[in-house]
Amino acid sequence: MSPRPFLLALLLAAAPLAAMAQSPAPLPAWEQLTPAQRELLLAPVRERWNNSSPEKRRHLLEHAERWRTMTPEQRSHARHGMKRWQDMPPEKREQARALFEHIRPLPEAERKAMLERWKAMTPEQRKAWVEAHPAKDPPRSR
Repeated sequence: MSPRPFLLALLLAAAPLAAMAQSPAPLPAWEQLTPAQRELLLAPVRERWNNSSPEKRRHLLEHAERWRTMTPEQRSHARHGMKRWQDMPPEKREQARALFEHIRPLPEAERKAMLERWKAMTPEQRKAWVEAHPAKDPPRSR
């Protein structure tokens, strides 16, 4: 699963409404959408919710709340990160998971130093580092 599956599902569900966004008229408020348009937007989220475990549902709610409180700039940055993650080859994702898990608990100065060391590593050195420091969090399935 991508890092932000709830948002991705919501964004993908909105794709059929993209034609409306192409027109110069402003998009309607939620209340002005037809029942069919509302259902089109909500169906993927409802299906994902119903198919999720209680733990996953809690994660979806927490994620939605974080998204709601983000500024437009933060949302844009998050969308860019989601796109980068989706386009990343599996080996690079594994490296990113391992590196993130390793540096997350470190103080900021140590995190920056580790990132600089990482950038200076060759692909072979990075592979060896990941083998020595594998991510504990297993890759999520789509």
